[in-house]
Amino acid sequence: MKYTYYPGCSVKATANLYQDSIDAVAPLLGLELEELEDWNCCGATAYMSVKELMSFAISSRNLALAEPLHRDLVTPCSACYTVLKKTNTYLAAYPELRQKVGKALEVAGLSYSGNVKVRHLFNVVIDDVGIEKISSMVQRNLEGLRVACYYGCQIARPETDLDHPDNPKSMEALVIALGATASYFPMKTHCCGASLMGTEEELALRLCKNLLLNAERNNADVIVTVCPLCQMNLDVYQGKVNKLFGTNFHIPVIYFTQLIGAAMGLPFKKLGLHKVAMKIKGEPKRILNG
Repeated sequence: MKYTYYPGCSVKATANLYQDSIDAVAPLLGLELEELEDWNCCGATAYMSVKELMSFAISSRNLALAEPLHRDLVTPCSACYTVLKKTNTYLAAYPELRQKVGKALEVAGLSYSGNVKVRHLFNVVIDDVGIEKISSMVQRNLEGLRVACYYGCQIARPETDLDHPDNPKSMEALVIALGATASYFPMKTHCCGASLMGTEEELALRLCKNLLLNAERNNADVIVTVCPLCQMNLDVYQGKVNKLFGTNFHIPVIYFTQLIGAAMGLPFKKLGLHKVAMKIKGEPKRILNG
């Protein structure tokens, strides 16, 4: 199965551990991810509220580059997924916007007809590979590992390819298929604060604290996510959460591809699991590292 791959900026920098696991797992799942040549930043969700037309134009450039390849455009980043999908929706719905963006693309010698399907890597793994096939590839049973499945808000709303916008269960089904336990986690589609961490830090930290508290109260050993911003906020800023609110959280936050890779028996470091800020220790490390 071949796809056009749009990594996004985070996966190439702060979330490179995500890319480590994607590189390790994708070929084993039969996914051929061909990186889009000369891609640019999608503009991220924050830019949409600052310079909307400019944001649509730079996002459309990626869609225009992908269109001649006649494949689904797949991204592992929930923010990129949201922006690219929103751009598709708005260009189809608003002719005046489509005309303005079209003129901007013409300057770069490009055009876009709206024929690219934007997909999140998580949905590709669940829908195209399938949980049954992944289950058959398990080499290291993850029994005893309690996982809080965190989808985040951007992959779930406003448009979603998940099984449900508020109470999706596909990640839980994946976790169970890998031999682990899906902990009760009712805040699984709540916001972590995302880019608010750069403008309203205390508010973002409070949102992260609520998520971490929910995971802790339900005895999760790790939180698994599909989003680079979610992973960074909950993992890297966990120390700041503890300092601000007097908590003592130590919950590693990892990517769904890392969990799959661990269950497939791949080495801990090859999956980038050693790179998480909240280090994986004790029994969870023994389970994930074999």
